Amino acid sequence: MTALIPTDAEDIALLQTALRRALDGGDALGFGMLDDAPARVADGIAAVIATSGSSGVPKRVALSGEALRSSAEATAARIGSGRWLLALPAGYVAGLQVMVRSILAGTEPTRLSGRFSPVTFAEATLEMLRPAGGVVPELYTSLVPAQVASLLDAADDTAVRAALRAYRAILVGGQSLPEPLRERAAELGVRLVRTYGSTETSGGCVYDGRPLDTVAVRAVDGELRIAGPLLAEGYLGDGALTARTFLHDEHGIRWYRTGDLGLVEDGVVRVHGRADNVIVSGGINVSLDRVERIVRAVPGLHQAVVVGVDDERWGEGSVIVAARGESLRRSESEQLAHAREAVEAEIGKHARPARLILVDELAVLPSGKPDREAIRRTVAELR
Repeated sequence: MTALIPTDAEDIALLQTALRRALDGGDALGFGMLDDAPARVADGIAAVIATSGSSGVPKRVALSGEALRSSAEATAARIGSGRWLLALPAGYVAGLQVMVRSILAGTEPTRLSGRFSPVTFAEATLEMLRPAGGVVPELYTSLVPAQVASLLDAADDTAVRAALRAYRAILVGGQSLPEPLRERAAELGVRLVRTYGSTETSGGCVYDGRPLDTVAVRAVDGELRIAGPLLAEGYLGDGALTARTFLHDEHGIRWYRTGDLGLVEDGVVRVHGRADNVIVSGGINVSLDRVERIVRAVPGLHQAVVVGVDDERWGEGSVIVAARGESLRRSESEQLAHAREAVEAEIGKHARPARLILVDELAVLPSGKPDREAIRRTVAELR
């Protein structure tokens, strides 16, 4: 058995040293651990990450050193390797993988000075561009869509624009990337890579719709399942959940049930949304993730969140929640009308959101994802 060492990941240099040992079979690192976490874990476990996504009961995902390495190596095979900027918490799998990739590339990750902002991003990138031994390294980073949006909004600044263009690849995950953001980035010459994955898959394992070389993805009864050497060992202290989530097929291949709806066509993975993020409105199932993707294509609503609410007439309905700070070219009623028209055209009248609620700031988790439970509570209080 291996000792589990809780960490708050504040000292990146010490964490990097500890992570090297963990990858080589030393003590495992525990991120965001609960008070009742065991003192020791099975040999081979390099990290345990407590995660609940955007809602739900916290789970402790146990990742082996082999899984973390496999993910990092597959990423390097797909996009290359070099020097990484750590712009996400190291206690989340996307941040942890920045450190693993740096270790395998023989480089040190650069951390932002202070909180994430266009200024700190540009300053850190400029520092990374300083030649080492006369060679300018290839630059990479991993961001969430909200960070990308803030950088693109500040891209009129020459330093920010140059910093964005300096990266060979900017991995974007954690939530779906709104198409308007992707288009704005492409126009500026910024190289974004949409990633899909989870803590259970050691981070992103599908890049721009294509699984990494060591990864297999298939849809079973509409649910996406993933196989490959980068899968987690399971959930620490919860054998029942592990057995329900990680299944072996008739050939003995181990598959992770993602809980996401989607399909695979000609090798391209298309994610439709969470199987459990569905409401029943007037007797018809409505995927809130699908509604949200359509809403986010409306100007001024690129970071909006769509949540379900009780509806006296239809049983359940949905509302759009957006921050007042977003650039609004039309009135609130016009935006709602535009969003409803777009949803009706693609899905149908039954899926149209009932309201648009503007708040001062959208609640987010430390990972940068929307805190959907907090947003639902806000909506309930307003209603």
